[in-house]
Amino acid sequence: MADYVLHCMAQSGHSYKVALMLELCGADWTPRWVDFFNGETRTEEFRSTLNEMGEVPVLDHRGKLLTQSAVIMDYLVEKFGRFGWDNNEERREVLRWTIFDNQKVSGLIGPLRFMRTLVKTGETDVTKFLDGRSQSALAILDKHFAKNEFAIGAKPTTADFSLCSYLFYDGELGIDLAAYPNVVAWLGRIKALPGWKHPYDLMPGHPMPESN
Repeated sequence: MADYVLHCMAQSGHSYKVALMLELCGADWTPRWVDFFNGETRTEEFRSTLNEMGEVPVLDHRGKLLTQSAVIMDYLVEKFGRFGWDNNEERREVLRWTIFDNQKVSGLIGPLRFMRTLVKTGETDVTKFLDGRSQSALAILDKHFAKNEFAIGAKPTTADFSLCSYLFYDGELGIDLAAYPNVVAWLGRIKALPGWKHPYDLMPGHPMPESN
């Protein structure tokens, strides 16, 4: 059995953050598909044995269960000594951009993609709101990456994995990333990291069963 088992699904950007870090760290890991769309995360078994919050990802490291992608990546920094920080100032910058992602990037683009592409609600007042806020966040990132190679400077960290996660589902967002050339260039730098893979190549569950 692998040292790390990641309970995840291919459509989850939050799961991708962890899967990507595990892959780039060369971890001995395996994904375990969670059937979110047929309600697995809402079952009593899932919530009582894996995550009371009813969410993925869940990382099982030799029986130790961790949830919430930022917490899991922090744990992996400790285990692998990679993609972390060298001092307290960098640690705070990683935290700052991770919080920005959770609130303004993944926290908005994730629901927007879910509505537009996965459950196909059509355009609504909610999607219009999420689209506007998402594009405002992307504009902030575009300006930041005009002067910074990665989120906190010259090296990739967990903040980058957090920020990029939903942006690799390009074509599913309903947002033209070409309007943000510095973001596109930054995504290219992440793709150039040895071991990078697309979320659909790292985790099971794509295409969704109803698409087969």
